[in-house]
Formats: sequence, C-alpha cells, structure tokens
Amino acid sequence: MQKLTFKTNYKSEVIDITEDIKEAVIKSGVKNGIVTVFCPHSTASIIIFEKSDATLRRDLLGMLKDVVPYRDYSHSNARAHLKAAFLRSNLTLIVDNAKVVLGDWQGIFLVEFDGPRERKVLIKAVNG
Repeated sequence: MQKLTFKTNYKSEVIDITEDIKEAVIKSGVKNGIVTVFCPHSTASIIIFEKSDATLRRDLLGMLKDVVPYRDYSHSNARAHLKAAFLRSNLTLIVDNAKVVLGDWQGIFLVEFDGPRERKVLIKAVNG
C-alpha cells in the first residue's frame, strides 16, 4: 500500500491527482490488475470527473453548495460531512499494461470540503 499526501488550500476545492495515482501504480509494479484509491477522511472525497474543463469543478462545488445550504447544523462542520456523503470515499480502477484505465475526458480528483488541510490518499494495486 502507498500513501500520498496532498495539501489543500481552500475550504472547498477539487484537485486533480490523476498523475499521482498513475505514478503510484507504476511504482507498485502491477502490470495487469486493479488499483483501489481510498480517501480516509469523512470531509473529503475521491471521484472520477471531467478533466479538460476546470469550470466544471467549480460547477460541482456550486451544485453541492446548493444541495447542502448554509444553516444551523448541530455539528460544527456538518456541511463538509454532508457534502462528502454525496460523493465517494474510494474508487476501484482497472490497470492494463501498468496504466490506469480511464476514459478520454476522465481524471481522478480529490475533493476537499473542510480545508485547508493535509489529506491522505491510500493506493493499493494488485495483480489480477
């Protein structure tokens, strides 16, 4: 298992970590199999999303802001937890010829909802 660390800079942001994941798979030595990418935080998420248009990332955050509006919540950072609950904490991806299989327009993203913070992403690649 490999552990990557990312420093987020804003309260909410979407960070492209595709190249970091691809590099981790190469370092793993797995040629053909699967890789699991896991975010061990309850106020951040891991997603596959459109990579070529950064404005879509802002649109995603805006949509989640609308879905989980400002109001008095019982828990101090409830909005961050609730937003993360709409997305994923892990991905399982195919590894073929030591490359992560993604669609032409897809990338892997860490989504921060309670930053700025230091976030960890765990990667486990296995032959299969």
